[in-house]
Amino acid sequence: MEHPHDTDQRLTDLEIKASFTEDLLDQLNQVIVRQQQQIDTLIREIGHLRHAGTQGSAGVSRNPHDDLPPHY
Repeated sequence: MEHPHDTDQRLTDLEIKASFTEDLLDQLNQVIVRQQQQIDTLIREIGHLRHAGTQGSAGVSRNPHDDLPPHY
């Protein structure tokens, strides 16, 4: 037969674990939101780079020697 003290202790332990779990979930949600913002920013930057790349090379013939490093 369980003693009331044992039940109270188990309940207290469960409440503590639930509290830590909620805190961890909040932290993980913040990480996910931050990472999604970073992904969105990177996608926009890639789009800008692609757009700039197509704008810069339109109608321009490039010489491969122009891309060589200065020491060549």
